[in-house]
Amino acid sequence: MLVPVRRSIIGLVSAIGISAVLALPTAAQDAQTVAAAEQVRDAALTDTVAMDYVTQLTTRFGPRPAGSPSETAAAQWAAGYMRDLGFQNVHIQPFPLIGWERGQESASILGDNPQPLVVAALGHSPGTPEAGIEAEVVRFASLEALMAVPDGSLNGKIAYVDAGQLVAMQSGAGYGPLTRIRGAGPSVAAAKGASAFIMRSAGSDEHRMPHTGTTRYVDGVVALPGFALSAPDADQLSRLVSYGDPVRLRLFSSAHTYQTTSHNVIGDMPGDERPEEIIVLGSHMDSWDLGTGAIDDGAGGAITIAAAKAIAEQGRTARTVRVILYGSEEVAQPTETGNGGGAYLRSLSAEDIANHVFTGESDFGADRVYALQLPIGAQTGPFADAANQVLYPIGVLRTGAPETQGGADIGPIVQAGVPVFGLKQDGLRYFDLHHTADDTLDKIDPEQLRQNVAAWAALVWLVADSDVDFRAMRPTANPAP
Repeated sequence: MLVPVRRSIIGLVSAIGISAVLALPTAAQDAQTVAAAEQVRDAALTDTVAMDYVTQLTTRFGPRPAGSPSETAAAQWAAGYMRDLGFQNVHIQPFPLIGWERGQESASILGDNPQPLVVAALGHSPGTPEAGIEAEVVRFASLEALMAVPDGSLNGKIAYVDAGQLVAMQSGAGYGPLTRIRGAGPSVAAAKGASAFIMRSAGSDEHRMPHTGTTRYVDGVVALPGFALSAPDADQLSRLVSYGDPVRLRLFSSAHTYQTTSHNVIGDMPGDERPEEIIVLGSHMDSWDLGTGAIDDGAGGAITIAAAKAIAEQGRTARTVRVILYGSEEVAQPTETGNGGGAYLRSLSAEDIANHVFTGESDFGADRVYALQLPIGAQTGPFADAANQVLYPIGVLRTGAPETQGGADIGPIVQAGVPVFGLKQDGLRYFDLHHTADDTLDKIDPEQLRQNVAAWAALVWLVADSDVDFRAMRPTANPAP
């Protein structure tokens, strides 16, 4: 086991095999720290913890809707799993939540040629009356088109937004425009007088598997039932509407909300020199109810737990590495609380927040990491060079773009000033599976999962075994003239 000598050498080997000595500030990595990060990386490429964790999680507990008994049981089990791996200070942090249960749902086209449609109720949508809702469909090609019609003009009708298929991109950038429709669509449809809202699923696949996901509360309520149509059914419905004859649907949902509790699971690999300085590795425990939450986000917990374990096996670092499995990332709430991320932030003092030195979130599946985004101001310089040297051999390239947000779970502490990094995963197939019944363990490629663990472990080692200060790297705002 190599225990690095910290800050004793002001030099490192530059990236891509070219030897060069760089003059480094005392806060940066020394050559032995970089060498240790490479050893952590290489050991993590043979990791077995990540696949074991996600296999047990998804097999033992299946889907884990926010605040459900299965999420609660999974949190208790994960805390024990982390203790068995050597995590310390492991505890479960509860917080109140409005939960949502899907119940039963159905949709069908009525009239002379009746036929079923495959739908999924949107998260936190209310149920329909027991007899369902029967009404004519009005199709819109965008949320903006729905917003443009007069209030009250859709009285007694079903608003349908078909903005086209999600475009698969490595970065996942195609998701934002469609998830906006899912979040805002029901409230906009209600303002126009509609009795229900349907949309083409926010997915890139052509399977007859609808993508669920949360809608948004407006003034403390979700105003009407909302549904997502699978892509083939959206095509079918849009063709029927295009023929010009009125199309009537029957929609049914028994969904309902209830008061419950969700939980964050927190565990540390303590530092030995400055244990009060914390690096947070985040993911979320909850999942949607259609699949088993393997890629969203059992894989994220697997990656971060395994990375912290790989770091600990190399030797204690100067700073503490903290893994948080956040509760209830997936669902909206009547009052914006930040869910698990907000609960964690509210547990911290101002001094605690100042001692959080670095954070990142794994919540984009299990396919390979291809890019690194560092905190603002850290895109170039000795630390970026060191990170590039360690990550380039496993196919991860640093980019010039800073990471500024992270994900929903770590968002609250990032907004509070904690420097954030991003290890960007290949998202080309992510939205084929996301929030569907196809989000299952068999979709995880073990080799790509191990590459994730290696990237996380190596990068975090570089920070955990140093005194690099990303806050100090932030550019100073120019004073007003």
